[in-house]
Amino acid sequence: MSGRLAGRVAIVTGAGNGLGRAHALCLAAGGARVVVNDLGGTLHGEGHDLTPAQQVAEEIRRTGGEAVASGHDVADWEQARELVHLAVETFGDLHVLVNNAGILRDRTLVNMSEEEWDAVIRVHLKGHAAPTKHAVTYWRTQSKAGHDVKASVVHTSSIAGLAGNFGQANYSSAKLGVVALSRVVTLEGAKIGVRSNVVSPSARTRLALSTPGLNDSVLPPEDPNVFDIYDPANVSPVVGWLAEAACPANSQVFHVFGNRVMVMRISEIVHDLKTDGRWTPEALDSALAGKLVQQTSVEDFFALMAGSTP
Repeated sequence: MSGRLAGRVAIVTGAGNGLGRAHALCLAAGGARVVVNDLGGTLHGEGHDLTPAQQVAEEIRRTGGEAVASGHDVADWEQARELVHLAVETFGDLHVLVNNAGILRDRTLVNMSEEEWDAVIRVHLKGHAAPTKHAVTYWRTQSKAGHDVKASVVHTSSIAGLAGNFGQANYSSAKLGVVALSRVVTLEGAKIGVRSNVVSPSARTRLALSTPGLNDSVLPPEDPNVFDIYDPANVSPVVGWLAEAACPANSQVFHVFGNRVMVMRISEIVHDLKTDGRWTPEALDSALAGKLVQQTSVEDFFALMAGSTP
């Protein structure tokens, strides 16, 4: 297929539904050959069913694209290696990795079990790190062999990771960890032609539909002529752009919401205060009076978006 992604090979994890499915279809429409990966588990990460991945791969093939289904567990170190191997063996190369797979086990921290914490951290954070480790290993080998590597890793975070969210200590922690992971991949991949970026989506997914207080607000508009701001496909063009060989973006964090793309800054010094010698509690009392920063909550963030223009 022709297009801005012609000749590119991409892996999309969690691509059996929602955002991942939309990303896989978008990449394929742009000319990429796609490995559609999905363990096929429930929202809580239970079970295994290759059917969703197979259905998306078949949907791509019906429109003239090339795709193969994968049921690899991306949070398993060896299976993540096999996933990368599948892409290379099937299509001869790998250029793009879109880390998207995720689950939810929402509960307040005082009521959260160790298993609920571990499961979410495993799928979201290790499930980003393991495929990335093996993809970057492949690209390093290609670079050492003299190939001009123009690779892209796209990670999926969340406003819950950037602002925190009640009842989501495990999910929020993992999603902020994804931002740090992307930054490290940027630093370590620079010399071998690997870019790394983060997309934080606001979209209608199984995760969003299961979140109390959010599920009703993300439903499609009743009027088909009204722009559906929560359609997962709204996010995918940004992912497709990041996947392009010539894309200039690197070490960026984008929040994508409907027709809006927001470039986020994570590390910013608000105040830089100094004292003579070592700080004392009394000096801190004086120096920090009126200077402590009010952190933005998820609710505040959406209120800010509602009251601003892109």
